[in-house]
Amino acid sequence: MKSQLFKKSERGTKDMGWLKSNFYFSFSDYYNPLKSAFGTLLAVNDDFVEPGKGFGTHPHNNMEIISILLQGKMNHKDSMGYSTTIEEGGVQIMSAGSGLRHEEYNIGEVNVNFLQVWIQPKLQNINPRYQHRNFPVAKRINKLQTIVSGEEGLEHCWINQNAKLSLGYFNTPQEITYNFQQVNKCLFIFVIEGKISVNGTDLSGRDAIGVWETDSVPIQCEAGAHFLVIETPVNQK
Repeated sequence: MKSQLFKKSERGTKDMGWLKSNFYFSFSDYYNPLKSAFGTLLAVNDDFVEPGKGFGTHPHNNMEIISILLQGKMNHKDSMGYSTTIEEGGVQIMSAGSGLRHEEYNIGEVNVNFLQVWIQPKLQNINPRYQHRNFPVAKRINKLQTIVSGEEGLEHCWINQNAKLSLGYFNTPQEITYNFQQVNKCLFIFVIEGKISVNGTDLSGRDAIGVWETDSVPIQCEAGAHFLVIETPVNQK
């Protein structure tokens, strides 16, 4: 098993006043040649948006863009005609494909905190696609809940990639083992809150670790551990 540690204290940052961003990979004005991507995972941004502020209409193409709402209330409008509201526990994904335009604003009274995840698509120039589902913490206690998968289903969002995202929340200490296909796969494990240990490496809130060249990863969870697991191809072969 090989791994790379991504400490909270080593993140890239950007402060625009209304938007405060924390970058785990090179993004926007932040560039680190040692942290440009992790397999087909191109971005994990920990963003905070002030009430009434947000991202005006802008374009994307050929990217899988996932938003995971950790706090607050945010709207979504796009050129496909979707107009939704996402709250804590909400997950949305845009398969930008051949091209779309969208906007997001904080429409609540407290700061929005959301994770913005970008993954390279499996197929290029597909018809743009949007999905939104809710995953409240109360319904996923002491388990890993699949929130995004390359396999279509009614209980999660679909992604145009051989990838899977899962949220874990554990209110009692326990150890779990994450099993995945060793060939051309890697894991990025991000701690939202609490503490976990991944194969003996201790992680606290907002720390992350990348793992590869193994087919199983032991995760020791302390009480209150809340974390995201991203399983994605190493490359597009």
